[in-house]
Formats: sequence, C-alpha cells, structure tokens
Amino acid sequence: MTTAVPVLDQDDIERALTAAGAVAAIEDALRRGIDIENDAPRLFSPVVAGEFLLMPTQSPQHAGIKVVTIAPRNTERGLPKIQAWYLLFDAATLSPVAILDGAHLTLLRTPAVTAVAVRALLAADPRGPRDRIASLAVIGSGPQAEAHVRVLAATVSVGAVSIIGRTPQRVRALVERLRADGFDARVGTPADLPTAEVIVTVTSSSEPVLARAQVADDAIVAAVGSHGTDHRELAADLIRGADLVVEARASALRENGNVLVARPAEEWRAGAQPMHNVRELVSDSIVRTARRPAVYTGVGMSWEDLAVVEGIMAGAADLITDDRSRKGAP
Repeated sequence: MTTAVPVLDQDDIERALTAAGAVAAIEDALRRGIDIENDAPRLFSPVVAGEFLLMPTQSPQHAGIKVVTIAPRNTERGLPKIQAWYLLFDAATLSPVAILDGAHLTLLRTPAVTAVAVRALLAADPRGPRDRIASLAVIGSGPQAEAHVRVLAATVSVGAVSIIGRTPQRVRALVERLRADGFDARVGTPADLPTAEVIVTVTSSSEPVLARAQVADDAIVAAVGSHGTDHRELAADLIRGADLVVEARASALRENGNVLVARPAEEWRAGAQPMHNVRELVSDSIVRTARRPAVYTGVGMSWEDLAVVEGIMAGAADLITDDRSRKGAP
C-alpha cells in the first residue's frame, strides 16, 4: 500500500516553524560545519513560458529539491511571476517524505539567512558588539521587503524602519501593515540612507540602487534582491569599499552580479579583495574594519532551503500525524 505524501502549505509552515526558528536552523547548519562551498549549483532550464530553476541538495538525513517556475508574462495575467514547490526525500532510500509550498519557504528562508549575516556583522562591529538596529532602511516594497523587516525583528531589536520604493501605493500599504503590528515604520526616501545602521535591498533592479556615498562608514548592507551575473543592486564602489561577505564564494562567482560587476572573477580568485562566506562569519573568524561598511550579498542556495525544511519537518510532526489520522492513512 502506498502511503500518501503529506503536503504542507503556508499555514502548516507558519505553525511548524517561527521566524526565529528558521534563523536558528540556518545558524545550526553552519555551526555543524556544512560544506557550503560544495553545495550543488542551481540549475536553470528554459521552457516556452519562461524557465525552470532547480535547486537540489542533501544532508545526512534528507535529499531535497526546490522546483521553481519563472514566468515573466504571468504578471499580465494577474498570476505570480515565480511559483515553487519543495520536494523532500529520505536520504538513504530516496523515498518521498513531504511536499512543501516552495514560495512561502523562500519567503522564510531568504530573510532568515540575511538575519544570520546581519546579526553576526552587528556582533563584529569594530565599535563593540551590538544586538540592536536603531535605524533600518529597506529598499523595495514587495513580499521580501516585508519578510525581511519581520524576520530581522524576530531575532534582533529593531527601531525606526524606513521603506523606500518606486511604487508609492505599495510602499504606503507596507508601512501601514507594519505600523498596525507595532513597528515604528514610515515612508522613506534616499535621504534616509546615510543615517541608517542597516540597509536591506530587495529589488529586482538590473542597475545599482545603492552606492558608497549613500552609506554610513560603519553601516551594514544586505543585498539579496537581484540574481544573475548581469543584475546588481550595489554599485562597484560600494562592493570594493566594504568588508564583503557572501553566502559562498563558489556561488557568488557563478551568479552574483553585485560581485562580478565590481571585479572580474579572475581578480576575486587572485585575492584582490577578501571575500568571506557566511560559515566563516558565524564562526567569529571575521574582523570588521573600522569606518568601513560591511556588505552581505546573496543569491539563494540549496542548502539553506533544506536546513529550513528540516526545521519545518521537526515542528510539523504532530501536524502530519493529525492529518494522517483524519484521513485514515496508515
């Protein structure tokens, strides 16, 4: 008899794992010594309506793959441009274990990794360790912008929040939602950037939205919106003038436009500028430079999804058992 594979939707994921739990799952994976530099590369495959993005990886317990579809014309149809499902398998038998809402997983995973990086960079502040963001500026007003504010606030104290975006209606709507939940949020402008302690960019821009002159000397910048070698959110002078952290050097040199436009890959490989990865960052082996910004930039990696999925599955055990009992599954 074939046992039904449980499907976890957005509500199931939210019940199973908190934002703080997702951050802890990423930190735990890094502290256990996961080999992030040798994680499987993301695979792109074109189709008529757009492309597939496949993100496979494995851990001692599980193998998993996130299947993402990117359909640019969906916005004209009132449909999401990006849709995704996560398929989880047992590592030993490759038998299916669960299917999860991949879009919501990404909405949890991406800010969780950012929070790990920001927390560690705050702790490494050359003026002394910090555990509070007095002023946060977010460039972007989409789902990831909101998720980043909420996940950061779940793990570190956040003061004033400025939302800066190109679509006033979306910016105002996001500010209102944040205010309704107690955030000190307001509509921001580029004038807010030089005084922000932390700046998060979550745009799909192909051209820089932030340059060195707009950033305070000791600020932390997290750029996680643009993907691909030809897209970047940060100007070259900001990358070159900062203490730089990436998810992994291998993935950054494959597809991070923020890094590859600032310097050719050959220069990075030759050591023209230090490039640290997040595993080194959480191991407290990075010393930040005084009066120099710190930049974290990421594109998304497969190991991150699986780390969060395993956290979800640990928290969802009772949900799955209850669901099977209701359906009479063995």
